[in-house]
Amino acid sequence: MEPVVCLKHIVFSRGVFRLSVEYLELFPRRVYALTGANGAGKSTLLKIMALLVEPQRGIVRFPGSTTRDPDQLRKKVTYVEQSPYLFQGTVSDNLAYGLRLRGVAREEQARRITLTLSIVGLEGFELRQAKELSSGETQKVALARALVLKPDLLLLDEPTANIDGNSQPAFEGLLARLPKYGVTVVFSTHDRFQAERVGAELLCIHDGQLQCQPIAACLRI
Repeated sequence: MEPVVCLKHIVFSRGVFRLSVEYLELFPRRVYALTGANGAGKSTLLKIMALLVEPQRGIVRFPGSTTRDPDQLRKKVTYVEQSPYLFQGTVSDNLAYGLRLRGVAREEQARRITLTLSIVGLEGFELRQAKELSSGETQKVALARALVLKPDLLLLDEPTANIDGNSQPAFEGLLARLPKYGVTVVFSTHDRFQAERVGAELLCIHDGQLQCQPIAACLRI
């Protein structure tokens, strides 16, 4: 099976911080949990995979892609920050924004929005105002806004950090189900046990170095 993304000999430094990833490959329709202490480099690694941060050394490759154009490759990946910002307006407005930028027809926009909201458990929320949502609902809308673009790789930075304890089990169940919709998911977390609850494969960063790393095809880059 061909990986969704491969990283090889990645080095990123800023001041005293240094992130190092010798080899990493992520496969289709799987969930990965990226763990590590504060400042270990979790967010930086996610942004490197999202092509939002460029390392000083190394290669980020999407083996199934026929282009090397970064702008085109970024369409294969969506990144959701720990505290996502929703635009003013309705939930539907938020999901439609990226679709309009990509030239998706209005009828297809409506179809995708309805389907994606049902996936995240927000059926009927199309006309709800973003400012009226709870923290858990806001996180789900941010997730839906990423999913509606049909990425190959979905990167989530501490997605349950701002969700109350009562809502967390349902959100973890949602993370576990996402691969059946054709996406590979990587989420960062401080809680190693969360990886077990979600059924995720574990990736560990310690002192800026990736410790647990599935490798194989990456070696052929």
